[in-house]
Amino acid sequence: MSEVLLEKDIRQLVKDTDLKHIAIIMDGNRRWAKERFLPSMMGHKKGVDALKKTTRACDDFGVKYLTLYAFSTENWNRKQEEVDFLMELLATTLKNELPELNENNVKMNFIGDFSRLNKGLRDILDYSKEKTKNNTGVVLTVAINYGARDEIVHAIRDIIKDKINTEDITPELISKYLYTSSMPDPDLLIRTSGEKRISNYLLWQIAYSEIYITNTFWPDFDKEALRKAIIEFASRQRRWGK
Repeated sequence: MSEVLLEKDIRQLVKDTDLKHIAIIMDGNRRWAKERFLPSMMGHKKGVDALKKTTRACDDFGVKYLTLYAFSTENWNRKQEEVDFLMELLATTLKNELPELNENNVKMNFIGDFSRLNKGLRDILDYSKEKTKNNTGVVLTVAINYGARDEIVHAIRDIIKDKINTEDITPELISKYLYTSSMPDPDLLIRTSGEKRISNYLLWQIAYSEIYITNTFWPDFDKEALRKAIIEFASRQRRWGK
């Protein structure tokens, strides 16, 4: 398929392929910084620009749902200085970018186990959701302290708590107990930086997702990079296990 496609052509591709939901593993911030002899924190800061560009691109291309892996349950094992910086960056970014996101009709959503987050950050998440709850544009979901295995464990605990009969437990029921119950499963999973791993991300939800890996580091990901991913997605033949 030719990559010489205009924005309206990409929108048509999205429509024709029924591409509703893109999930992204945002990888390569630290390596981007290392290649430029910069502190790793600068890579994370630059990654915020990529987040904004990608959200706008999804809106331009007609993609309804965008889910981003911001902080995993395993990321707590990083140096405390970096963890503290990432938590502060999340809070600052949300406070600074929320007015523009709201103005652009973006609906904010967050998934993960928030019990380990400080109250200040939890309050910002709640406020962001409440402020944008009536927006009808791109649904931007940010996964914070998220791990797919942890999510499934929480779902099982809730099913047991609700005393669901074992014969009533189906894949559809389990999906309703996941953090992502309000959205369709991802059609396309993108991982930046060339790594070929799922990294405990949306394991249940990506059962039939198409996977696209790009060598581009996350800070360099932009509208053009997303355009290429969508063109590649449109060239795939989805079989749904058949």
